[in-house]
Amino acid sequence: MSGALLMRAQARNNAWANQRLLNAVQVLDAEEFDAPRQGFFPSLRATLNHILIVDRFYVDALEGGTLGPAAWANAEPCQDVPSLYAAQSAVDFRLIAWCEAMTEADLSRIIEVQRGHRVQRERADRLLLHLFQHQIHHRGQAHTMLGRAAPQLDEFYCWAEQPKRVSEFARLGWSEDDLWQERR
Repeated sequence: MSGALLMRAQARNNAWANQRLLNAVQVLDAEEFDAPRQGFFPSLRATLNHILIVDRFYVDALEGGTLGPAAWANAEPCQDVPSLYAAQSAVDFRLIAWCEAMTEADLSRIIEVQRGHRVQRERADRLLLHLFQHQIHHRGQAHTMLGRAAPQLDEFYCWAEQPKRVSEFARLGWSEDDLWQERR
C-alpha cells in the first residue's frame, strides 16, 4: 500500500468516525451538550470545538492558506450540535479532497504552518499523521464523555461489506472501492 493511499484511507476514516460520534451527540439536548464533564476540556462542546479548530488550522496549512493563529480567535465557534456537525463535515471533506488530489511526492512536500510569530515547516506526511493522531486523541475523550451512548469507532478497516457500514458510506457518498483503489 502506498503512503498516499494510506493517507486517503485515514482521511476517510477520520470523517467516518467524526460523523458517527456527532450522530451520537445529536441526541443530546443543549444542556447535556454543554454540561461539565471529566476530560481535558470541560464539556463535549469544548472538546468537539477544539477538534474543529485544530482541523481548520492544519487543513488550511495543507491547502496553502494563511489562517494561522486566527484559527484560535474563537475557542468555541459552534454553540450547538447542528452547526458543529456542518462545520466538522465541511473541514473533513476539505481534508479528503486534499488527500485525494495528492501524489506520493506530495507527502514529502514541506508545509508551512504559522505559529504565532514563527513559521513551523513540516513534511506533509508528518503533519497528516499528527492531525489524525490529534483527532483520535480528542475523539477518545469525547467518546468517554458520552459513556454508554458512545458509538463504535474502531472498526473502520475491519468492517468491510457490513450492511450498516455500507449505508454509512453511502450517506457520505463513498463506496468500499473509494478506500482502496490506488490512483495512477
